[in-house]
Amino acid sequence: MHTNDRGATFRCAASWLAVILSFYFLVHPSQAQSGRQSRYYSRVNSYGVIAAYSNDSSHILLGDAERRKLLEFGVSYNRRLQLRRSVSWQYSVEFLPVALESDPLSQFVDEQSLPDVATTITSGGPPVSCSPITESYNFPGSNDETFSGIATLSCRDRRWTMGEAISPVGMQWNFRPAHKLQPFLSSHGGYIYSAKEIPVDLAGSFNFTFDIGVGLELYRTLTRSIRVEYRIHHISNGNTAKRNPGIDNGLFQVTYLFGR
Repeated sequence: MHTNDRGATFRCAASWLAVILSFYFLVHPSQAQSGRQSRYYSRVNSYGVIAAYSNDSSHILLGDAERRKLLEFGVSYNRRLQLRRSVSWQYSVEFLPVALESDPLSQFVDEQSLPDVATTITSGGPPVSCSPITESYNFPGSNDETFSGIATLSCRDRRWTMGEAISPVGMQWNFRPAHKLQPFLSSHGGYIYSAKEIPVDLAGSFNFTFDIGVGLELYRTLTRSIRVEYRIHHISNGNTAKRNPGIDNGLFQVTYLFGR
């Protein structure tokens, strides 16, 4: 996110949603499947094991950091809030104790042609963009020498940063709950805490996250299913640090679920 207002709005919305959900659970507790509901593929409580991966990042929503990878493993819990003939509405929470984020590293190459021919290669921290930048230089030095050459800044190699993430505020809507194969929409909000600053230096180790996704859930039985989805996943610090380029990933996620 690029402004303090957006970060504050996100945190406020998440807090109000948590309050609304707590009130809903107190006033409208879900019932176990019985009678008419038994013909639906819709568990009251669902527990899942998650694996997710993204091989690249770009500007999709709010992020500017390029070529970031994301690998996550964790667990999930879904609580059915409401079941209708056409849709099953669920509260969703995800805990990801393994959240690996990968940043490309910068490389500076100086190809000097005067006064001597020489090439100098220097490595640096993660840049925001990996588009190569090439500039020619020519300037006078001491002793009537002239320095000239070509300087290029690009990306080379990368580093992985260990972190953990949790999304305590989430929703999922499964459509056609009377069928084994169900399309669904989902959305989550939370945070990620990393061992180093991501996605660039001075960006901070604490970042907010949110995602929106679409996918298919295949029920093998009334109690077990496999969920495959594609998410647009965003990471940024809400301007709580000096730099905040943000990361937008296209994330593929597979979840194995069971419950009743």
